[in-house]
Amino acid sequence: MKAQDYAVALDALSRFTNLRGALVTMPHKKATLTLVAQATPAARIAGACNALLRLPDGTWLGDQFDGAGFVHGVQRKGRSIEGARVLIAGSGGVGSAIAASLAQAGAAQISLFDANAALAEALRDRLLAHYPRLDVRTGSNDPAGYDMVVNATPLGMKDDDPLPFDVERIAPGTFVGEVVMKSEYTPLLRAAQARGCPVQVGTDMLFEMIPACLEFFGFGTATPDELRAVARIQY
Repeated sequence: MKAQDYAVALDALSRFTNLRGALVTMPHKKATLTLVAQATPAARIAGACNALLRLPDGTWLGDQFDGAGFVHGVQRKGRSIEGARVLIAGSGGVGSAIAASLAQAGAAQISLFDANAALAEALRDRLLAHYPRLDVRTGSNDPAGYDMVVNATPLGMKDDDPLPFDVERIAPGTFVGEVVMKSEYTPLLRAAQARGCPVQVGTDMLFEMIPACLEFFGFGTATPDELRAVARIQY
């Protein structure tokens, strides 16, 4: 579908009384946020929607599940987010969604870094609009002193990419999360493991996101383990 036709198509879909909702992919995620009647804080902070629920009056509720998938994965591994200090590299769509979900889960401090400083500052403002007591910082990707560091950039997609953090500055025991799915254990995760850090691979976010989406649509649920058992992943 061409971008210029999207708004008309979405309005037409809202008239289908037997339609529960829809999943939204690029390049329509950002535009969707401007077309819904209601949106969750996660979607507002992310600046995009990747799921739509048709409400009884025919309007749309927009939500964003990238961040929920990441956070559920961390929590399933027994890691507490309440009161945690977190550094996120990357303030684009996925980084914004993860920041929103970490804030919702009770993180005490979220530091944002992006090569485009304006993106990090804009994300800071959106976070504070919904979570005014949250300690949000920008400007540094030094991972020293954090409970969790997250790579929400594309770094790791290519073999010769630089690491998003100075791994030597990551303390053993720091939780290191990744969103890149090209390989299961990216160079960042391998380096973190070598320092004694627990890690989360990129695909964990996906498998944790699907149950949350199913519940959003009212379709029941499935466990991440059940989904992994039937998935066919090739790196």
